[in-house]
Amino acid sequence: MRLTTLLLTTLFFSTSLLAGGKPEPPEWVSDIPEKKVIEWRRYLHENPELSFQEEDTSDYVAQVLESFGTIEVIRPTSTSVMGILEGNSPGATVAFRADMDALAVQEETGLPYASDVPNVMHACGHDTHTAMLLGTAATLSGMQDIIKGKVYFLFQHAEETHPGGAKEIIQTGVLDDVDAFFGMHVLPNYEVGHIGILPDGPASTASDVFNITIQGKGSHGSMPHLGVDPIVAGAQIVNGLQTIVSRNATPGEMTVVSVGKFQSGEAPNVIANQAELSGTVRTISPETRELVQKRVESVVGQYGTAMNTTVDLDYIQSYPSIRNNQDLNAQVKESALKILGEDQVFDAPVMTASEDFAYYAHLAPVSYFVLGVGDGPANHHPQFNPDEDAFINGVQTQIQVILDYLDNYQEKDIAA
Repeated sequence: MRLTTLLLTTLFFSTSLLAGGKPEPPEWVSDIPEKKVIEWRRYLHENPELSFQEEDTSDYVAQVLESFGTIEVIRPTSTSVMGILEGNSPGATVAFRADMDALAVQEETGLPYASDVPNVMHACGHDTHTAMLLGTAATLSGMQDIIKGKVYFLFQHAEETHPGGAKEIIQTGVLDDVDAFFGMHVLPNYEVGHIGILPDGPASTASDVFNITIQGKGSHGSMPHLGVDPIVAGAQIVNGLQTIVSRNATPGEMTVVSVGKFQSGEAPNVIANQAELSGTVRTISPETRELVQKRVESVVGQYGTAMNTTVDLDYIQSYPSIRNNQDLNAQVKESALKILGEDQVFDAPVMTASEDFAYYAHLAPVSYFVLGVGDGPANHHPQFNPDEDAFINGVQTQIQVILDYLDNYQEKDIAA
C-alpha cells in the first residue's frame, strides 16, 4: 500500500535583513506583475457575476492563464478554471484555490471601476482572490526550472451559494492527485498586507440555514380573537431561538444563531395569514452543530403548537468548518515569516464566516489563512473596498507557500 508522508523541514531565514526586520526579498519578487494584478482585479470588480453564472469571468481567467505560455488550462465545470504548471523536477502536487463569484449587492463605493452590473458586486473580495492567484501563476509560470512537482491554480465558481462550487469540482475527479490545498481570504480591519494564520483544527464555523413558515388565521386587527396571529407566534419563536446559545451551547465555544428575515402582513389593521422567518447558524464542533439543529427544531415546534399555529421548518446543513492541518499551518506561518518578516505575520482567531473550501479536506490536508486589507466596512457590505496595497504581500506569500511546500515534500513507499 502506498502512503504519502509530508516531511516539513525547518525553514531558515535570511541572515541579511532589511530595516524593520523584513527579510531580503528573493529575486522572483521583482517578477511579480503588480500593476497587472491591480488591472485584473479592477476589470473583475467592474464586471461581477453571481454564483454558477461566472461565464465571462471564467473565460477571462482562462485567457489570462493561457497568455503565460507554460500553463495548461482546463475547465473542470462550465464556470470554473484550473491552470496546471508542471515543474522540471518530479514531486508533489499542490493546489492553491481562489473563488470568483460575486454577491447580489448594489455597490456604494463610488469607485471609478465600480460594478457595471446593477445589484451585483464583488463585495466579499473574490475579485482580489482571483487577481492575486493570477499574479502567482504569472510569476511561477517562468520558474519551472526550480519547481519540484506540479501546481494547480484552482479558480472556483459559486463559493457564495449552497451547495457551493467546491463539491462540483471535486466530483469531476480532477483534484484526486492533489497532496495539499491552500487558500487565502482578504479581511478588513487587519493591517494592510499582514498575513493572519488561522488556528490549527477548526479555522472557521460550519454554516447552516433555517427557513420557517408560520401559518395562522387572518382577521381584522380590531378582532384578534377571531384569528390566529402568526406574527406573535414568530416573535415567540425568535425569542426562544435566542436562548439556544445562552442556555444550551457550551460556554466559550463559538456558536451563533441569528434570525435575519421576518416578513408578514401588508396593513397595520390586518392580522396576517402567514409569517416567514429565516436565519443562520454558525458552529465549530459537529456535536454542537447537531445540538443546535435539534434545539431549533424543538423551539419552533413547541412555540408553534403553543400559539395554535401550523409551522413548517426547512433546516439546511451547508458548509462544514474548515479544519486546518497542523503541519501545513506551521509551514504557511514559516513561509509568511520568511518572505514578509515577523512584523507582518500574526495569529488570527477563528473566522466566524464559513467557506466551502472546507470540502477540499476530504481529499487532502488543507491550510486556509487571511490577508489584512485595512480598516473599512466588512465583507458583504456595499461599501467594501480592500486596500490594493495589500495585494503584493498576498501574492508573495502564495508563491513562497507553494515553493516551500514542494521543496520540503518527500514521498515514501511504506508497506502495509
